[in-house]
Amino acid sequence: MSTQTITSENFRDTIDKDGIVLLDFWADWCGPCKRFSPVYEQVSEEYPDHVFGKIDTEANQELAAGLQIQSIPTLMAFRDGILVYRDAGALPPRR
Repeated sequence: MSTQTITSENFRDTIDKDGIVLLDFWADWCGPCKRFSPVYEQVSEEYPDHVFGKIDTEANQELAAGLQIQSIPTLMAFRDGILVYRDAGALPPRR
């Protein structure tokens, strides 16, 4: 499964799904976001049972502000609707 576009409208429904949901907060002007994107896409294909979403912080400014996204990329992981992980900065590819 590839990544899904998440917006303010479908955010709550997405994170409330059973299982693991990963969200990448990004912006088009963000260099580290552009470098992280192919890694995130590849991992989404390796784990098709999980939901991988991408949230454009420019198009969803209220959502990003409400979640206190202060630097991007930020990765959040939810399990059964509960936030279990949050980290800012691009994660390196696995070795």
